[in-house]
Amino acid sequence: MSMSTVAQRVFESRRIWQLTQQEFLHAACLIASHEAGHRPEAVIGIARGGTRLAELLAEQLHVPAVMVQARHNTSDAPRLQASGHVQVHSDGDALAGLAAGCRLLVVDDICGSGSTLRAIGPWLTGLLRPANLRTAVLCRNRGADFTPDTWGWSVADWVRFPWEGPVDGPTEPLPPLASLSHRAAAAA
Repeated sequence: MSMSTVAQRVFESRRIWQLTQQEFLHAACLIASHEAGHRPEAVIGIARGGTRLAELLAEQLHVPAVMVQARHNTSDAPRLQASGHVQVHSDGDALAGLAAGCRLLVVDDICGSGSTLRAIGPWLTGLLRPANLRTAVLCRNRGADFTPDTWGWSVADWVRFPWEGPVDGPTEPLPPLASLSHRAAAAA
């Protein structure tokens, strides 16, 4: 993918949002409750950011969690724009236990530009030919050109997640999440 076609994340530079552990758990419960109706047979977590969400959702949905690696940021520095060049891989055994044609839920902490989720879908489709592949994230940056099936917060600044190290400067808690956002269903 050409870097000129990569969506640019929006950073208003007003704050660094902080997702608290309590709000993370609340959002995960909302996502699990919603996605249970789609009956996923496995949760695919995009490591590192999607690992904790995948583990929690898999536990709540009583399905396996499988982690895959997909990375395009060169560092974890705040307000870094995405490169658009996504490397996707997993260890050889990670996906081996999943049946071709299963229903998958792919999760990550944030949909920044959309590059990672756009890359992971075709990669998984080529390997597993899932009957259904849905995506869910905690946050979606307003500049993303990919819309997940389900997400919690729409953001226009950097987000610090509970499992990340400290950042320089103050943070502001994300507001309480009252409901999830959903991609509009495609017309049949």
